[in-house]
Amino acid sequence: MSHFEIIGGIALHGEVRCSGAKNAALPIMAAAILASEPVTLMGVPRLADVRTQTRLLRCLGLQVERDRRTDILVCRPPGKDSKSVTDRNVCPPDEDVCAPEGLLRQMRAGFCVLGPLLARRRRAVVPLPGGCNIGDRPVDLHLKGLAALGADIRLEHGYVVAEAPRLTGAAIDLSGPHGSTVTGTANVLSAAVLARGVTIIRGAAMEPEIVDLGDFLVKLGARIEGLGTGTIRIEGVDQLGGATHRLIPDRIEAATLLIAAAITGGSATVTGVVPEHLHAVLEKLAAAGAVIVAGADRVSISASNGRLRAVDITARPFPGVPTDVQAQWTALSSVADGACRVEDRVFPGRFLHVAELNRLGAKIVCTGGTAVVTGVGRLSGARVTAHDLRASAALVLAGLAADGRTIVERTDHLDRGYQRLDRKLRQLGVRIDRVLYLHRLSDKAKQQSW
Repeated sequence: MSHFEIIGGIALHGEVRCSGAKNAALPIMAAAILASEPVTLMGVPRLADVRTQTRLLRCLGLQVERDRRTDILVCRPPGKDSKSVTDRNVCPPDEDVCAPEGLLRQMRAGFCVLGPLLARRRRAVVPLPGGCNIGDRPVDLHLKGLAALGADIRLEHGYVVAEAPRLTGAAIDLSGPHGSTVTGTANVLSAAVLARGVTIIRGAAMEPEIVDLGDFLVKLGARIEGLGTGTIRIEGVDQLGGATHRLIPDRIEAATLLIAAAITGGSATVTGVVPEHLHAVLEKLAAAGAVIVAGADRVSISASNGRLRAVDITARPFPGVPTDVQAQWTALSSVADGACRVEDRVFPGRFLHVAELNRLGAKIVCTGGTAVVTGVGRLSGARVTAHDLRASAALVLAGLAADGRTIVERTDHLDRGYQRLDRKLRQLGVRIDRVLYLHRLSDKAKQQSW
């Protein structure tokens, strides 16, 4: 365990490179189950969730190797020596089709193995998912979609048990009360590529990470049309091969770094990005008064011309402002000029960071899925605790803008989704230190250094 100590009041300046996308890496790693030949993934970020997904795949028989010096990860299908890399401490007896509960409780994206397991091995036993406490995230649409493909699905002792001798294409609608389901689309899309016949997914998620998953599946030999739209057409094939694939950049990390520059009144350039993936966020930053310059693979921001204006946002599915940026925008709004409304239509209960921001001197009133933020001239440093991944980023950003010292507890949340964010912020001039609780480190934790 560790915490961050931040000395605020320093304007960010400089250039930093974005890592590969966490939200693309995890479902693509799960989809490697479908491959009959080795898969090489490039741009894989070094994150706690990636380590957890690696352990999960090894439990399911895959051979997964990580190059210690690069961002390359190789997944090989089960072979006669694959048991040598199995983590026997967490793997259940029926390890070829059963995902261990301990790993699934650590992150929701592990549930993405359900569709690939069902399609490739005809049976899947997967515990209901855990992950961040950000509100109700049911999996009924996942199960509805897989059932439409012909799977027999039942719940037993907290596990989803899915079986099908062979999946069959169908017309499926994945629209939900808060928009399309991203992980549900990933599960159904990954299952449909090996189904007999044609599958039409309506109400499909349009997020760049789903497009990246689809592009990866096409490289394996899948036949998919309509990626990036609300309707995806899949023509099933009998078998998929292997491929080499580079992940897209992490648009949430890029947005977080740009907002970090904005909240400190500084300027920064984030490289290795796809500006089109950030359009909604860049539009809001420009409306707030920041100067934005986008290039082919970089975005520069300058917020040094005075205090930014408060701007309303509503978090929506892509191409809207991502729910994963809502907490960071709330932090920025807490020091903006004026008042604004921050609404989350994806996860209306995702406002646990509000109480902690108020401890730093913010003026935020939260009702239901909306926060009303009245900007203050300055925040003041304090000890705060992060309750989920993006909330931890919001508290770090608030600490950058606060007077004095801010201590952010529970950095383990941050490490699930940001690769060495503290180092990247130091590269931009921030005074931030990670303080380790050495007496709490077990031998097991020390070995997770890759």
